[in-house]
Amino acid sequence: MSLTDSVQNKEPGVITCKGEAMVIEEVELSPPQPMEIRVKVVSTSLCRSDVTAWLSQAQASIYPRIFGHEASGIVESVGQGVTEFVEGDHVLTLFTGECMRCRHCTSGKSNICQVLGLERKGVMHSDQKMRFSIKGKPVYHYCAVSSFSEYTVVHSGCAVKVSSNAPLDKICLLSCGAAAGLGAAWKVANISEGSKVVIFGLGTVGLSVAQGAKMRGASQIIGVDTMQEKYEKAKAFGVTEFLNPNDTDEPIPQVIKRLTDGGADYSFECIGDTGMITTALQSCCDGWGLTVTLGVPKLKPEITAHYGLLLTGRTLTGSLFGGWKPKSEIPSLVDMYLRKEIEIDDLITHNLPFEEINKAFDLMKSGTCLRCVIHMPK
Repeated sequence: MSLTDSVQNKEPGVITCKGEAMVIEEVELSPPQPMEIRVKVVSTSLCRSDVTAWLSQAQASIYPRIFGHEASGIVESVGQGVTEFVEGDHVLTLFTGECMRCRHCTSGKSNICQVLGLERKGVMHSDQKMRFSIKGKPVYHYCAVSSFSEYTVVHSGCAVKVSSNAPLDKICLLSCGAAAGLGAAWKVANISEGSKVVIFGLGTVGLSVAQGAKMRGASQIIGVDTMQEKYEKAKAFGVTEFLNPNDTDEPIPQVIKRLTDGGADYSFECIGDTGMITTALQSCCDGWGLTVTLGVPKLKPEITAHYGLLLTGRTLTGSLFGGWKPKSEIPSLVDMYLRKEIEIDDLITHNLPFEEINKAFDLMKSGTCLRCVIHMPK
């Protein structure tokens, strides 16, 4: 594969065909339009939602498409009207943005921006068009980020400036998974000291929930996963007990109720399995048990649960990006990382060059990988 001069706005990227392996293609990338920035991607980590979208089992197929949304990079150029970024700024991309002006952004109650929220059509927020193309034919975006490309264009509201002292190959995890788990524990659930917590799924998000629960002083943190080998790493992140559903004939909610004297104060569904939401609800205590669902479903998106679980005082809530207001609050997490107050490095189990991106997908599908950081050519 040959690389062309960036001045010509031609940069390699990854496109896919449904169900097929990723392929490297040379694509054209337009200059940033008004209120947009063009970013040289330095590192991008593979999130399980990328795999889910690639398999297209729960979402409409949009192809050809450049995936990737959990990334860090350096601003290469800015479009008209952009004042908060300059060339050379270090940034994290944001799969959900913050306009600072809409009802949600100004409410103090939500991080679901009405202008720059989660983009599902494969286009840019500003004009509903694409910035990538191959021989004049448009290539769709993913979450208005598309970080599986050496360069990408994002809306200025979908990126946040971070300290140049922060290692870009580590903090890319804070643009999605690690931040999502910490926020679910701190902002959405607001875990209280001495509480009992159960986490279903001990991937990057689940371990980050555990880390957040530990830092809040939870007295009991139960991790539920079918892969026994995850327990040792989970203990380092705060998990006090491990349950493998394959090792018991007793329903997991009954086991958890016995271990917690009636049910957990908080349960977190981090798998992306809507069927597990009922299990998580059943594992909570009556009266005040709170279930937070974070996973992106791989198959059935609908949720079903017996009304009695809610009638007896349980609460079910969702969490997008851990409830963080992305531009306002994510820099504080980067600062916490720099002060060694939160752990990210141990969530990274693999590092691969861009050319081996298909290996990263295989690792993620096999369940042997927490986060694989993909390093772009320098």
